[in-house]
Amino acid sequence: MSEDNTARKRLLRRNMVARRTALTADEHAALSARIVEHLRAALRPPQIVAFCWPIKREPDVRAIVDHWRQHGSRAALPVVVGEAQPLAFREWRPATPLANDRYGIPTPAAGDWLTPDLILLPLNGFDAAGYRLGYGGGYFDRTLAALSPRPLAVGVGFEINRLPSIQPEAHDQRLDWIVTEVGVFRLLGVGGNGPSHA
Repeated sequence: MSEDNTARKRLLRRNMVARRTALTADEHAALSARIVEHLRAALRPPQIVAFCWPIKREPDVRAIVDHWRQHGSRAALPVVVGEAQPLAFREWRPATPLANDRYGIPTPAAGDWLTPDLILLPLNGFDAAGYRLGYGGGYFDRTLAALSPRPLAVGVGFEINRLPSIQPEAHDQRLDWIVTEVGVFRLLGVGGNGPSHA
């Protein structure tokens, strides 16, 4: 990646976080609740759902995780096991103790390692082609590329973070679905060799 492109994406990432930070607590809660409603209507409970603890005012979709757990799903949180390596996933329950990792993200310090068949990915920024702007570490791109079968990748984000294009690069992994407060967008012709959840 060129220095100009690196600087552009760094600025864009900051801008995406600033847009969410400008939301009031009530606005954030209402938008998150709408996303959860769309997820509940569109997807059946998976066997194992991986999700991210919300940071930087990302959508809070923990309510759908709780709902799916009540219907037999197991839940897991991502764990950074090494720099430039795919993520691993540890089982999460409401009583699971969490500790901040090197990036300040709450993760389980112990528990069973699981392989998800559905991952809820927070969208720092995203475009209609199904590409996601993360925080620059590339962890989810490496993870989706490494997992076989590839889990269903469902991006969850706010419309204020929609972009004309993130200008994806060769390593960027496309999402299978995008869910925002306005609805569900299924992206056809994308990976996702796991079971259909529609």
